[in-house]
Amino acid sequence: MGRLQGKYALITGGTSGIGFETARQFLAEGATVTITGRSESGLLAAKEQLGNVHIIRSDAGDIDQQRDLAEQIAQWCPRLDVLYVNAGDVTHHPLQEWDESSYDRLMNTNLKGPFFLIQALLPLLANPSSIIVCGSVSAHIGLPQSNAYAASKAAILSLARTLSGELHSRGVRVNGLSPGPTETPALGKLGNGASEEALREEIRALVPIGRLGTALELAKAAVFLASDESAFMVGSELLIDGGVGNL
Repeated sequence: MGRLQGKYALITGGTSGIGFETARQFLAEGATVTITGRSESGLLAAKEQLGNVHIIRSDAGDIDQQRDLAEQIAQWCPRLDVLYVNAGDVTHHPLQEWDESSYDRLMNTNLKGPFFLIQALLPLLANPSSIIVCGSVSAHIGLPQSNAYAASKAAILSLARTLSGELHSRGVRVNGLSPGPTETPALGKLGNGASEEALREEIRALVPIGRLGTALELAKAAVFLASDESAFMVGSELLIDGGVGNL
């Protein structure tokens, strides 16, 4: 307990799944936590369960809202010690089923929005501070239908390295936290129609240890990356994937 005592943390996409559980663990470790989400009702429900957490409604794929989010945080937060870029679009489609608007929505949420959020928050980031970006084991494997999603995650993991090279002199370190198949509500949003269950079964079959991960397992890894215990990790990636990417 107390591994994040006195730290101010922002978690995007914190109303359910990994983001919600990470908020719970950050609070338990002593952090002052703000979460974002697109749904007002989802934010209020999360606050009711989490208790002493700040909530801000924000669409991670809307660039103007990322700048607004930074302005809102700066009004009351003296600094930002931890940023966990967790919000994401997990849509999976066969190549021929993508249209430009769906592709843009995914890329805006998973890459463009996070890029400009980090830019907007830069004046508020403490020295030292930790940025955690949500990658995915999909960036390392060739899972069918993960095409655009995996490309967006490969890009944001690259961003963790390049921004670390750019920002480490300011005390800002950036690392990727890459889940494997994890049992969260997002797993039900991968595709649509009859192919969804078949895709879920294919994903389960990828995991060498024979089960999906849990939100708590990812949240514990996020606590490590947010804490001073990981101060020597810079521009790196932590794979929490049941062996999918390595076995």
